Amino acid sequence: MQQNIKIVLVNTSHPGNIGGAARAMKNMGLSELVLVDPKLFPHDEAVSRASGATDILDNAKIVATLEEAIADCQLAIGTSARERHIPWPLVDPRQAADLVFKEQLKTAFVFGREDRGLTNEELQRCHYHVHIPSVEGFSSLNLAAAVQVIAYELRMQELSLQDGPIVKSKWDVPAATSEQLDYMLGHLEKVLGDIEFLDPKAPRQVMTRFRRLFQRSQLDQQEVGMLRGMLTAIEKQQPKGE
Repeated sequence: MQQNIKIVLVNTSHPGNIGGAARAMKNMGLSELVLVDPKLFPHDEAVSRASGATDILDNAKIVATLEEAIADCQLAIGTSARERHIPWPLVDPRQAADLVFKEQLKTAFVFGREDRGLTNEELQRCHYHVHIPSVEGFSSLNLAAAVQVIAYELRMQELSLQDGPIVKSKWDVPAATSEQLDYMLGHLEKVLGDIEFLDPKAPRQVMTRFRRLFQRSQLDQQEVGMLRGMLTAIEKQQPKGE
């Protein structure tokens, strides 16, 4: 199951934190690391802090955007230390680990910048937000420590299932990927604009809520195809321009 899990670090400033995250991953059996626009990498300090987990650094994938990092994932879980304007499905690390093994989907755990975490837009690309319940007076965790907490819960969940069968999903069609959902939402936004459903002055909040709705529903690939077919049919009914 661990091969279906990737750790995504967004815009990390300190290379030592990348090394520390790699060490935490290897301690708990994770191996797939994706770096979104890191400030300094490769770097000697990353190697030093990795303490033997240099194979994870060597195989780390570097991408420019979060969209690219999670494009092949069917489930994305973003770390968040505070409440957001639009509420999102929220889990703690243990619940997140349970969710990953229950759903059996290609999953990304997304971690933000050391100083300000993930942006609202980045968090909205995640199906769930995970909150590590640290004390209110000192709630900020070091990035590598946060990765360690999540990796530990994943490891414990895996060990708890070793003596018994893992119940695999019997769904008839694979879950939609993040990239497929993005294309569908882009198509939806275009059609809603064409039929004047969207207020051109404030389309983003409506589309954010549509994203939350569809991510919460965990659409499969056939359902996404059906929705896009419906949108195409609506487009064909629209009057042609002069």
